[in-house]
Amino acid sequence: MSPQIPARPAVSLIGVPTDVGAGRIGARMGPSALRVAGIVQAMADFGIDVRDCGDLHGPDNPEQPAVGGFRHLTEVARWNQLLHEATLAELRAGRLPLMLGGDHSLAMGSISAVARHCRDTGRRLRVLWLDAHADLNTATLTPSGNLHGMPVACLCGHGPAELTGIGGHSPALSPQDIRQIGIRSVDPGEKRFVHELGIEVFDMRFIDENGMRHTMAQALLGLDERTHLHVSLDVDFLDPDIAPGVGTTVRGGPTYREAQLCMEMIADTGRLGSLDVVELNPALDVRNQTAELAVDLIQSLFGKSTLMRTPEPPRREPTG
Repeated sequence: MSPQIPARPAVSLIGVPTDVGAGRIGARMGPSALRVAGIVQAMADFGIDVRDCGDLHGPDNPEQPAVGGFRHLTEVARWNQLLHEATLAELRAGRLPLMLGGDHSLAMGSISAVARHCRDTGRRLRVLWLDAHADLNTATLTPSGNLHGMPVACLCGHGPAELTGIGGHSPALSPQDIRQIGIRSVDPGEKRFVHELGIEVFDMRFIDENGMRHTMAQALLGLDERTHLHVSLDVDFLDPDIAPGVGTTVRGGPTYREAQLCMEMIADTGRLGSLDVVELNPALDVRNQTAELAVDLIQSLFGKSTLMRTPEPPRREPTG
């Protein structure tokens, strides 16, 4: 019997050209770089109903120092509120929102919208946080005040009300909803906070010791037909040898093949419901190669593979 090919979702691209939450400028050009790399045509050629919603328009980056432990709090909150509304509208229209960032502080807007939609529709949320960093800083833990280092903390209810209350519900997430993969740079205070919150982290040592296949099998454990899977892909998740175009490179990340396996196993679940692609900084890239790699990985997330495969049924988490 021929393997069944799952229906591909209708996808809406939402560009968010800002680096207001980052420590250096450049990620504001990320949406344009992904378009130059051919993301719209690559998805259309793959048989996906893709609609480019264009870019959101928010406040400029004032490039000011931190105040009270936060840099650009007002501007970050505004961008995230705009993104929350745009993401929620696409979800309610039955489409899969693909956020083209921009820096990773924007995940507060996208994921708060996804969490809200899951509450409204009675679905469970699983977030895969693919990143070199834990992004769990707070005003008292952060060495910089940059809000792109705080989205996980804010989504879990630890942060200023302007960010923890986006969408009218705080916290947006439980730490048990998150699986972090590829982590290899964590500030000292964050280490304790990750442990206290009980977030499940598959760091690079775990991947080195167990392999990407086992890592992803564990991270995807328990998905079922009621699960909405959100992937938040920070491009610095990848090793800088293959993805130099980011502002916060950390050596020792996943290789090209490890990254492809990660994406293919996510696609095999058939549960992908929303996606962030963030922290692409074309000013630091080499001939747009990081953007082109990101488009390649996005195609794999939506089912591109060498052969037709019959996915293994997802296992359920033990109960009791």
